Amino acid sequence: MLPIVWLPSAERNLANIVRFIAQHNPAAARKMDARIRASVLPASEHPYIAPVGRIPGTHEIVAHPNYIVVYRVAAAAIQVLRVLHARQQYPD
Repeated sequence: MLPIVWLPSAERNLANIVRFIAQHNPAAARKMDARIRASVLPASEHPYIAPVGRIPGTHEIVAHPNYIVVYRVAAAAIQVLRVLHARQQYPD
């Protein structure tokens, strides 16, 4: 089982998403935070469970119809790179 490491870029992305949702519905923001974080957990035991990403060496999880989590499998961890809105142009 590999540990999951959220890189600062992914933490910032998620914080911005949660902050935006919280402006209208704080309870929904907390649920979205938990949902997005939980979406990565299966990769800990099955690193290649998600489809290959648009950038070589990455994988993408659809955590919610509006949000995609981008990660890579490193030697010692699952590294969460970004959390993106599904309509966001990526890679940027």
